[in-house]
Amino acid sequence: MEPQANVFLYAIQHDFFVLIPIFICSILLVAVFIDRLAYYNQNKRDIVGFIQRLQRELQRGALDTAQVMSNQLGGVIGDVAEEGLRILEEQPDHFDRSFDIASSLARRKLEARLSIIGTIATISPYLGLFATVVRILITFGELAQSQSANAAPQVMFGIGSALIATALGLLIAITAVTLNNWFQSVVNRYEDDFQLIKLLLLSYADTRKPAMASAAPAARY
Repeated sequence: MEPQANVFLYAIQHDFFVLIPIFICSILLVAVFIDRLAYYNQNKRDIVGFIQRLQRELQRGALDTAQVMSNQLGGVIGDVAEEGLRILEEQPDHFDRSFDIASSLARRKLEARLSIIGTIATISPYLGLFATVVRILITFGELAQSQSANAAPQVMFGIGSALIATALGLLIAITAVTLNNWFQSVVNRYEDDFQLIKLLLLSYADTRKPAMASAAPAARY
């Protein structure tokens, strides 16, 4: 068996109790990654094509058709667009704030469980460092109690095991930071899509104001 394999096996056999938190972090990281990746893929839509179709319907003044189209699109984008159209029709004077509330609620769904990845990215190096310190202390204790004149292999395996814990902690932290940045960029793209929908609906509302003003009855004095 290769020396590297020996050291790794030694770490698993003798330091498993301090490596358990690192293994738990790795399992959680994989679980959240699969969950978020599946959720984002389920909500992935052709936003460019949808915006173009929505713009055409709004230019025609067909709000009902636009709502049906948003409902058929589904996903987070469709839900936000449908809610925005409902707000525009029922509460045009409070559209800006109401739409921001709807988009913020949608963002919360997109960011769900991402805090777990951020926490893992923060604590994993410390867990690895903790395991390293524990293994070095144990190694020094065993060395002090050893009566063997040739204790070098024992020291080498102990230090090697400690470094494996540090490496695992850093590896998980680097992976978590990478995934967190990637997922945050996905959430930001969805936020940009929400803003596109908002601007489109605001533009439609601005075109309606002159027509609504002209249709209003003249004031009587």
